[in-house]
Amino acid sequence: MNTRARRRQVRGAEPAGESPQLAPLDVAVRPARREEVMPIALAAVALSFVALVVCVSRGYLLLYGDAVAHLGIARRILDTRNPGLIQLGGVWLPLPHLLMMPFVQRMDWWQNGLAGAWPSLLCYVLSAVGFYRLARRMVAPPWALVATAFYGLNPNLLYLSTTAMTEPLFLAILIWATLLTMECLADIRNERIAPAQRKLIGLGLLVLAAVLTRYDGWIFGGAVWCVVAWHVLRSSSRRHWTRVSFAIFTVLAVAGPVLWLAYNQHFFHDPLDFIRGPYSAAAIEKRTTPPGSHHYPGWHNPIWSAVLYLRTSQLDASAWETGFAITAAALAGMVLVIRRRLELASLLLWVPLPFYIYSIAFGSVPIFIPPLIPHSYYNSRYGMEMLPAFAVFSTVAIAVLQRWLVERQPLAARLMQPLILLLVAVNAIVMMYRTPLVLKEAMVNSTTRVAFEEAIARELKSFPAGAPILMYNSDHVGALQRAGIPLRQTLSESDYDSWKAALAAPAEHAAYIVAIAGDPVEAAVREHPQGLTEMVVLCTTGQSCARVYKSDRF
Repeated sequence: MNTRARRRQVRGAEPAGESPQLAPLDVAVRPARREEVMPIALAAVALSFVALVVCVSRGYLLLYGDAVAHLGIARRILDTRNPGLIQLGGVWLPLPHLLMMPFVQRMDWWQNGLAGAWPSLLCYVLSAVGFYRLARRMVAPPWALVATAFYGLNPNLLYLSTTAMTEPLFLAILIWATLLTMECLADIRNERIAPAQRKLIGLGLLVLAAVLTRYDGWIFGGAVWCVVAWHVLRSSSRRHWTRVSFAIFTVLAVAGPVLWLAYNQHFFHDPLDFIRGPYSAAAIEKRTTPPGSHHYPGWHNPIWSAVLYLRTSQLDASAWETGFAITAAALAGMVLVIRRRLELASLLLWVPLPFYIYSIAFGSVPIFIPPLIPHSYYNSRYGMEMLPAFAVFSTVAIAVLQRWLVERQPLAARLMQPLILLLVAVNAIVMMYRTPLVLKEAMVNSTTRVAFEEAIARELKSFPAGAPILMYNSDHVGALQRAGIPLRQTLSESDYDSWKAALAAPAEHAAYIVAIAGDPVEAAVREHPQGLTEMVVLCTTGQSCARVYKSDRF
């Protein structure tokens, strides 16, 4: 076998044939077979089940306020006085809520958080399977197993996979879109017409899903389109037989942003409401920053933003200070991939890095982690999007090192893979023992919110069944969730006409009123107190006080 053929086979551009005569510890790099993938899928299912049992037993599923809010949005699509797509809101993208919608209509699953766990667990299993297939195109089976173990055993990922957060879904899309890009380009290079056409359409659907899941998916989708378009358009023969499928792929890639802009224009009369509206990141950052205080670290400073995001990614991926070694190995692996032209489409896994550097510096997206000022917890989960890149590219670097050691230190080379696999397991155990960063953030930031919502929920449960309740739901829908009260029983901001009428005359439109200091209901009660009797005042540390009123006129 000549050198060029061997190089193509190592890149995974062609199906594996007879294994080349390589070093004893090496195995031909090729696409994974079905019998290789099945054990990975079974292991992922088992791990996800164990994670779910642990998190349910300890009450971890609803620690994140965003998880409670995601479930609330999914619930109100059908359970509200004004059901419909308008209930998706104009800031968070719709796909995660649409996936949770069938599960969250069951009251007990809404209350205990399982409605968000089922889609996330499925996405975890799919991402583990896709990641092994991706790694298998870049390294030999033993090292693909190491990379997949590093990814799948990550305690932060296992925790998020039991919640209603969007990271498991986006990671699954990120991995499968990158994998499908690699496979599609291989089919295009080898002029396998039918498989390439199918993969182009599938890739378009994944890009659409990415765009409708997270805003980093917009940049990722654009990068995927550019990579595919470069390979298709640079050859006239390829343009001819991929013309229709490439057009469909392009339409699907463009459809996501167009649909979201049109949605915002139709329902909120501003196509960019998600950027400059009252619930946008910029507006939230402006409201929550005290007057005269300094901006968060990294604001208008791309260098510091890069340091902050990479440090967050390290803490999300590994224990103690080993993240620096993981980052160095991943960067070395990226250089090796570029120099050896080893599945260059895998570089798409690095797209979250520039996106978040820009978002921290110029997009009003702060990240706080304990080692850096202000030594707090906020948005640490964003670093999880670098986990696939860290896992696969660091493994590429280690695999190349092993190959280099084969002739120099054969024993060390043979022991390297089991030793690294053991270290991966130890890393996961240590991270769990020390409490993973993403879980720790959820625990710290939920303390006062959970106590406050539980106090409100106890009062809500004392109300007569079906009694209309005037309450602002955007901040503390978790109180209604804990009390098991259907959202259609409330007059809230999600129902414009009844909401405005109720604010103008609270006692006339609701039997009970829950007014939390600083919200629109509190202002309405202050301006129109007639016919209201105060029942109780609820105050907890770190939260505004809530006053519960009963209407004397309803």
